Amino acid sequence: MATRTDAPTRREQILKEAARLFAERGFHGVGVDEIGAAVGISGPGLYRHFAGKDAMLAELLVGISGQLLTGARRRVAEADGEPAGRDPGRVLDSLIEGHIDFALDDRPLITLHDRELDRLRDADRKLVRQLQRQYVELWVGVVREVYPELAEPTARSAVHSVFGLLNSTPHLGRPGSLPGRGVTSELLHRMARGAFAAAGSD
Repeated sequence: MATRTDAPTRREQILKEAARLFAERGFHGVGVDEIGAAVGISGPGLYRHFAGKDAMLAELLVGISGQLLTGARRRVAEADGEPAGRDPGRVLDSLIEGHIDFALDDRPLITLHDRELDRLRDADRKLVRQLQRQYVELWVGVVREVYPELAEPTARSAVHSVFGLLNSTPHLGRPGSLPGRGVTSELLHRMARGAFAAAGSD
C-alpha cells in the first residue's frame, strides 16, 4: 500500500488493481478475469492467492483500517520517544500527515469503503468498525491534549469532521488535475488544523 517503498508482491498487485476496478465499476461490475488481466495472470490463477472477490474486498477494507491504526500508533510512539518529550501539537500534525498520505495515495479504498462496506461478512465488517473506533479514539486523545478545553464528545465530532474533509480526495478530480501532491497535502493539512482550531475556539 502507500507506506511500502519496496516492490509490491503479486498479492499486493492484485489487491491494488482490484481496489481500482471495484472503485471504478462497482464490486459486482468487475469479474475475476478482469482483475487477473490487470496484473497479467489468468482469472483462475487468482484463486492461488484469494478464495474469490469477497476475500479481496475483506482484505482491502480490513487491511487499510488496520494499517491506519498501526501507523497512527507508531507515530504516537515515536513522539513519546523524542528526547525533548512529547509535543502534542507535533503529534497531531504527524497524525494528520499520515492520514493525508492515505487519502492521496489510496483514493480507491475511500470510494470502496463508502460503497461496499456492507457487502462484507458480519465478522469482517465488525472488525473494520472496531479498528476504526480505536483509530478515532487515538485521535481524540491527542486532539484533547492540544485543545484541552474541548469536551470529549466535541473532540470526537471534530475528528470525524476532519476525516470527512481529508477523505474527500476522491471528489477532487483525477490525480493529474490536482495542483500537485505537495500543494494539495499542505492545503489539506491547513484545513484540518483550522477545523480543530475552530472547534477549540467555541
